[in-house]
Order: sequence, then C-alpha cells, then structure tokens
Amino acid sequence: MITTTVTKLLGVTLMLIAFAIFSSTLVFAAPKWPIPEGIKTIEVNGYDLAYQDAGSGTPLVLVHGTTQDYRTWDILVPEISKTYRTIAVSLRHYYPEKWDGVGDDFSVAQHASDIAVLIKKLNLGKVHLLGISRGGSIALTVALLNPELIRSVILQEANAEPIMPDTPEKKQRMAKAKARAESVRAALAKGDREGAAREFLAADGVDWKKFPARPWQITLENIGTCVDSGERGIFSCADIQRLDFPILLLSGEKSPKIYGEYNAALRGCKPDIPAPVIIPNGVHLTMHRNNPEFYHKVLSDFLNKH
Repeated sequence: MITTTVTKLLGVTLMLIAFAIFSSTLVFAAPKWPIPEGIKTIEVNGYDLAYQDAGSGTPLVLVHGTTQDYRTWDILVPEISKTYRTIAVSLRHYYPEKWDGVGDDFSVAQHASDIAVLIKKLNLGKVHLLGISRGGSIALTVALLNPELIRSVILQEANAEPIMPDTPEKKQRMAKAKARAESVRAALAKGDREGAAREFLAADGVDWKKFPARPWQITLENIGTCVDSGERGIFSCADIQRLDFPILLLSGEKSPKIYGEYNAALRGCKPDIPAPVIIPNGVHLTMHRNNPEFYHKVLSDFLNKH
C-alpha cells in the first residue's frame, strides 16, 4: 500500500516537473536575437516585440519612424518618464533584430495590430500614443481600429499619404518610394547593408558621408525595414473624422514641405484638430532631439491636460 502511494506521488511529481519545464520553455523562450540590457520583450502575434519600459503613471506609448527603433527616444524618455509610464517600442523587424527585408509580415496594418496587442497584454488601459512619420500612420491606424485603447494621439509629422489627393505630385512620390525600395532590396539581396543604406539616404538627397555616427549605425541596423514602397495604411478622411479624442500635431520648422501638407490634409478632414505646434529648428524625424527642452514642454503641457 505504502509502496503504491509513493509510486503514485513520484509519478505526479515527475509530471508536474515536466509540465513546469514545458511551460517555462513555452512562455519564457529566449528571443531569436540578442536583447540589449534593460530592454524587455513580449510575444505579440507570434513575434518577440522589444520595448523599453520606464517610469510609472498614465502610460505613454512611443512609436518610431522609418530607420529608427526604441533608441530614437533616448533623449526624451529620461524626462517624460518622471511623470508618465513610458513605453518605447521597437516595431516588428526593427532593431534588435537585423532583418534582411525578406517576408510578408511588414506593413502598417501588421505593426498597428502588434501595438494594439502590446497595449492589451501589458494591461495599460487607455494610453497616450505618439508616432513619428510612418509611426504616425501606425498610431492613426491603432486609434481607428481600437479607439477604446486611446486617451490621446500625438502625431510628429505623421505620414498621411492615404488621404492625399490623387495628383501628379502624389504619383511622383509613390514612384520615388518604389524605386528607392527596389534599390534597397537589390543591395540587401547581395548582402550589402551599407550599400542599401547609402541607396536609401541618397534617394532623399542625403550625403551618407556627412551622416553622424550614431544615426548612421542605427540606419544600418534597420536598413532591412526600408524595402516597402511607401505603403502607409488604408484610412480615409471619413475615418479621420471619427476620431473623438484629443490630437496634437507637431511640426518641425526645418522639415520638408510635404509634412506640412500632410498636417493640413488631416485638419482638412477634421477642422477641430488644433493647428500644429512648430518646433523651432526641428527637423522631421529628429525634432525631439533638435530642440528637446521645447519639445518636452509642449508634450508635457498637452499630456497634463488630457
């Protein structure tokens, strides 16, 4: 009798140990690429999404733009996280993954779905959502599809190409984006990441030789994400009109003209969106770096009101 009981207990114990090992492997499986110290990951839609989580309080989720990752916010996070729980995300296939540009799961819709799942899995409730450029397109898509997750939206020169009129200028922009993507894809196919980065920057008239060391390194590490042909999601003026939470538009004093046109198009769809706040000396992707004190004050004032 005693022997039978011991045997049963031993069998149950072994089963529990086996299940614990299996569960640990399933839930805490190591990401497929090295994760920098202090950075967390969470599985969303079958992908290990990397993010930086700092501070406490009402959550602010930061969505980077093209060729960027969570590190683009490193000058903002230390300050804003004193007041808000700040989540800086690296989107699918961005650093710390060094993607080769091959796959069919890279789109605004996919990234928007990933962000929505992240917000839900972290139990953040309603968030302030800030997006730069392509990240602004993603932020808009998240807000349109998941309004219950949104407290406010901050758009740092969001790419609003989907609502732009079908003009020769738009066709020219799309053709340029397609040609740039093809050049980048061809260089990546040869294993030439530096060549791909040079092709990408040259298409925008940027001399890569004059590019600062840190942005150049970040561009190299994210160059595989530059193979899209300008796809910025699917949303209309009617969709923008449905947004019923506070929206802040940010614009750089020295940004290319097209981003002012995007902001004007958004306000044309929804006239009650306030006029953009101009960041002195600000440039499109880096205005939060060009004038960090001014940027932080504008952002903080807006967040404190909402």
